[in-house]
Amino acid sequence: MWKNRVGRLVSGIGGYPDPLPGTRRIPTEGMRVDLFEYQGKQFFGTFGIPVSPGEPVTTVEEAVAAAERLATYPVVVKAQVHVGGRGKAGGVKLAENIDEVREHASNILGLDIKGHIVNDVWIEVASDIAEEYYASFTLDRSAKKHLGMLSAEGGVEIETVAENNPDAIAKIWVDPVDGLTEEAARDWVAAANLNPEANEGAVEILTKLYTAYVDGDADLVEINPLILKPTGEVHALDAKVTVDDNADYRHDWDAYEVTQVRDEREQAAHEAGLQYVGLEGSVGIIANGAGLAMSTLDVVNQVGGSAANFLDVGGGADAEKFVNALTIIDNDPRVKSIFINIFGGITRGEEVANGIVAALGQIDISAPIVIRLDGTNADQGRAILEPHLSDKLQMAPTMLDAARKAVELAN
Repeated sequence: MWKNRVGRLVSGIGGYPDPLPGTRRIPTEGMRVDLFEYQGKQFFGTFGIPVSPGEPVTTVEEAVAAAERLATYPVVVKAQVHVGGRGKAGGVKLAENIDEVREHASNILGLDIKGHIVNDVWIEVASDIAEEYYASFTLDRSAKKHLGMLSAEGGVEIETVAENNPDAIAKIWVDPVDGLTEEAARDWVAAANLNPEANEGAVEILTKLYTAYVDGDADLVEINPLILKPTGEVHALDAKVTVDDNADYRHDWDAYEVTQVRDEREQAAHEAGLQYVGLEGSVGIIANGAGLAMSTLDVVNQVGGSAANFLDVGGGADAEKFVNALTIIDNDPRVKSIFINIFGGITRGEEVANGIVAALGQIDISAPIVIRLDGTNADQGRAILEPHLSDKLQMAPTMLDAARKAVELAN
């Protein structure tokens, strides 16, 4: 499992673009929704955080029209992708006139940045910069508090700052009950050794950023760089925001949903209401509960295998859930075996077993299945499954035994 650029500094934090090579993001509870930069800036704007004026576009003609409406040069043409390194890949360009806007938009739209094709571009009024800072909030799970990070060394990746000059990062842990007070924000800004001219503006933005993080149901809010202008204003020049999909009923996030990047498997799972992340291994995973699913991935890896996915069917055990889960996994050509790992709590073992049996009666699964069933009424559940066992449907007494069997079948 990988951690985001902030999360690499704090154990247990996860959540934003750029996975490490060969890995994908795994949710720990619920799915996270990554916002494009322009969406993050719109998000910040609703909480009064100053951001640069701009417009999102999807065609060269729209880019030209947006620049004409902004009527201020230079403007910046910025690729919108859920991954870092846009500038180095040629995805961020300064345009001094309308011809350069047309040229840069033509070059950036359709650009491949680390496997992400640019379909959206943000046209933004350029800002004069005196200094660049870094600011973020996320959750420190081990401390059970919100973590704020602030540094006078912005504009570069925060892990680079942590490696080269860790004392340059001022951290603050905020009790969710107490929140971030103005006094605490002032002490935090002082500890970060920002330019004194930026102190008042930084305190104001940081208190608003905390409000955005909490009231906006975000897992991560990050401004890099947070800039001090030559005229003295402090301003959010970039925005990285990840929100918790579990809170979507409290918000109007339809616009965020349509910009999420999913492969075919993930899209099918999303439409079926399943918590799913596609991976690259050969053992398909179905578990009830995010924690158990992650543990299942770990155990499969421990016994020499590799998971093809993370899939949490959640509570309930009806046939429809298992039909959807098994269909999505079995349609993945990488999958050579399927490991169903269920620990019954509120969901009883016989309900799970009946759901699995009913699902297998509706669909034809090509990959062999190994089931581990434990917890509430597990004995009854195993008794229901017993008559259906065969070479294609096997049962193991423990999670470790089931993992070994699934890996053996996959190999």
